Amino acid sequence: MMKRRHFITLLGGAAAWPLTANAQPERLRRIGVLMNRAADNPEGQDRLAAFNQGLQELGWGVGRNVLIDTRWSEDNADRSAKYAAELVTLAPDMILASGTLAVTALQHINRTLPIVFAAVADPVGAGLVDSLARPGGNATGFMSYEYSLATKWLELLKEIAPSVTRVGVIRNAANPAGIAAFSAIQNAVRSLGVEVSPINVRDPHEIERSVAALARSPNGGLIVTQTASATLYRDLIIAVAARQKLPAVHGNRYDVTAGGLISYANDMLDQFRQAAAYVDRILKGAKPAEMPVQAPTKYQLMINLKTAKALGLTVPDTLLARADGVIE
Repeated sequence: MMKRRHFITLLGGAAAWPLTANAQPERLRRIGVLMNRAADNPEGQDRLAAFNQGLQELGWGVGRNVLIDTRWSEDNADRSAKYAAELVTLAPDMILASGTLAVTALQHINRTLPIVFAAVADPVGAGLVDSLARPGGNATGFMSYEYSLATKWLELLKEIAPSVTRVGVIRNAANPAGIAAFSAIQNAVRSLGVEVSPINVRDPHEIERSVAALARSPNGGLIVTQTASATLYRDLIIAVAARQKLPAVHGNRYDVTAGGLISYANDMLDQFRQAAAYVDRILKGAKPAEMPVQAPTKYQLMINLKTAKALGLTVPDTLLARADGVIE
């Protein structure tokens, strides 16, 4: 006679067997990523790593339940269009887009594919969303800064180098954010007693010529806006500013680590980690149209005292006291 305990064990195994046999593998989702940096750019790699880390913390594993296809546009409009088309052709469930040009290129091709963006300065002004509170379309995400920040860059330049009266603003004229940031700076010049002129970043020779021309007269300074194009030419811009003895405020903290004078910017790595949470929600059924665009809540002030000394500048104690990081 079969013992009761043994019978129950067999019955349990028999009951469980069909469930195991019929279990379905976890659905594999596909995410396209369009970055506005070069593939070998450390900053871009750090941002992508922060995004991937955020996904992993939310239970997404590459090759297990998600595939990620990445393209690097180098903040170039033509490359953005090319790689946007490539990614859309792969039929992803959604796309992470870094920068205004990337989102613009994607929306030109497809207005229904969900997009989460990061590092976009003015999504409403650029026509990417209807409003910050209710984006209303296929895109939502995280702003890199508000244009009032551009005024802050000018104020910091005057604070660390009070004698500056002429300012060259390095920006990407092909990017709506670069144009708007320059306009915001123009609106603030009267109260600070300076005149500003744009310096475009189309190629290295133009940067060198424009910065050299600015330096021919005294009391010059630079604002390097928060743009991927400026990042591509980071080393050149920092070297030319040092050679021409021009104080510069940067919109990227990596610039100060590389030898720039001072920067004021939000924490972009945290923004890309947060973007992973938006991607997770959309993959689980949320709609971008109903997810508010998030603005930065914290900015970091970095100062390079070695560069200040080389320029003959004395950093005010009040400025040092506000700094989040100092390089000596």
